[in-house]
Amino acid sequence: MKTITVFTPTFNRAHLLPRLYDSLCKQTLRDFLWLIIDDGSSDGTQELVKQWQAENTIQIEYHYKENGGMHTGHNVAYKRIKTELNVCIDSDDYMPKDAVEKIVRFWNELENKQNYSGFVGLDITEDGAIIGTKIPEDLKRGSYLDLYERVTGDKKFVLVTEEVKKYPPYPEYKNEKLVPLGILYIMMGAKKDFAFTNDIYCVVEYQEDGSTNSIFKQYRESPLGFAYARKVILKYDRKFISQFKTYLHLISSSIFAKDISLAFKNVNPVKSLLVLPFGLLFHGYIIMKIKT
Repeated sequence: MKTITVFTPTFNRAHLLPRLYDSLCKQTLRDFLWLIIDDGSSDGTQELVKQWQAENTIQIEYHYKENGGMHTGHNVAYKRIKTELNVCIDSDDYMPKDAVEKIVRFWNELENKQNYSGFVGLDITEDGAIIGTKIPEDLKRGSYLDLYERVTGDKKFVLVTEEVKKYPPYPEYKNEKLVPLGILYIMMGAKKDFAFTNDIYCVVEYQEDGSTNSIFKQYRESPLGFAYARKVILKYDRKFISQFKTYLHLISSSIFAKDISLAFKNVNPVKSLLVLPFGLLFHGYIIMKIKT
């Protein structure tokens, strides 16, 4: 069996997938399989993948599902993955040719693997610029929250499959297409550390129609998913400023969901009440950003 599954949830990205496929075919180590989770595409993605499977250059598994959003693709992937490690590479991104080799080498050289949820490397842009900041050299291990106290920008999480399967799937809400993916990393890192490295695992290109560039609209369109994520964050992040900001978002999500009681369930209701006036102002700010 391969060491790692590279999985890619995709929706109508047949025009972008060839770049990722090409990068996987050029990997200096083939100790991986590529799992494609097709989230209801109608642009010929399945036919394209069949061509690649026929080429038999790399091992490819394909699974079609009804459209449900990125997090539902992750749910399906985690159910199907059997390799020791897994990593998500989005359909609009690709891997440097030595990325799999670096991932497997880092894992093989890591001591006391049973104590880790996985490990974290870097994302870069096409011109080689690091997304956000590097990981400080003195920060060798820790939780998701430990990491983001010291760094900014997207990072690439390589997960231990056995550890992933210990956690509940992302909730799936009717007519909503997004639950923030980082909540899984927060829960995993609270139980077992991640190891950190400045190895580069992914080249990122943010699309105009991608979730990163439409985040304010996503707040409005997936309020239950965001409310759930905020409550997970509040459970693990106890810092005053972080909690204040999270309560702001929770109140806004509750208003978008047309159920203000969401802001008071399974959290500290006194804190929700104290933050409520600021949350109303913050919600107005989000409405303004959506209209611009």
